[in-house]
Amino acid sequence: MPDPIILTNSLGDYLRSRRALVSPEDVGLPPTARRRVPGLRREEVAELVGLSTDYYVRLEQGRAERPSDEVLDALGRALRLGPAERAHLYDLARPPRRRGGRSAAVGREEVLRPALHRVVAAMPTTPALIMNERNDVLAWNALAAALIADFPRLPPRERNMARRIFLDPAAPAVHLDWEEAARTTVGVLRMASGRRPHDPELVRLIGELSLGSVEFRTLWAGHHVHEKTCGPKRFRHPVVGDVTLDYETFRAPGAAHHLLVVYTAAPGSPDERALHLLAALEPGLVQVPVQDLEQEPTRGLTRDLTRDRAQGRPDRARV
Repeated sequence: MPDPIILTNSLGDYLRSRRALVSPEDVGLPPTARRRVPGLRREEVAELVGLSTDYYVRLEQGRAERPSDEVLDALGRALRLGPAERAHLYDLARPPRRRGGRSAAVGREEVLRPALHRVVAAMPTTPALIMNERNDVLAWNALAAALIADFPRLPPRERNMARRIFLDPAAPAVHLDWEEAARTTVGVLRMASGRRPHDPELVRLIGELSLGSVEFRTLWAGHHVHEKTCGPKRFRHPVVGDVTLDYETFRAPGAAHHLLVVYTAAPGSPDERALHLLAALEPGLVQVPVQDLEQEPTRGLTRDLTRDRAQGRPDRARV
């Protein structure tokens, strides 16, 4: 079991890390003489928020009572926090009570409704997966397994995107924007640790990543948070080459800790054709327009369609 300090996530730690990123000029305060440490001083934050310096110091030291919503809102404004950072601030200020033993909620979260499995399987022409807030991949379709990681062959505990990003030496070759992927992955885990500070699997994961990756330890110390929503993602596949996709994230109704992530390509783009080519390599029975395969028959892949037709093989892709 990792050192419990890994997931301390105290409100004081977070406040200190955020005020270090804000200069007096950022918030309209006059510049002062050279400072020993970057960012705002405690008394400056207290002044901006409308608190006594003594109360703010006790807040950072963990000796104050839980702050009110008004105080947290004022802190968010003073420290120039974004939506995800404000949500994390509230999580840290109102931590859940520790339960005896393994909580029922933690145990239930791994059980996906059958309909969610069917949703992923029903999207055969675009990569899709379902993950939880720990980055455990709970369901996937064939294209996700072909492009991102061979999930069916991985042991269940290795089906975790944070482990893939930080502990798999091949990750930078697959995730072309590895630095950004690493930063956002840590930010997602930071958010999860604020919401579920007593989750034993999360504590274990953070400990494993901290011991196994210098990059993870460095990013974790920065207290960056990130809410997985949408954006571009670049992958490299050994056969079809580089693929740029846009991902969208959807929270499952009634199970907000289950995230459906769908990756799509722009219609008619080389990236869409690359997905079609990748689908053609996978076992399954999904139609892909023959003209799409013929328009760009090589992106690391050579396929003789004329030979296939001569031998009576159907022009269809496999997922």
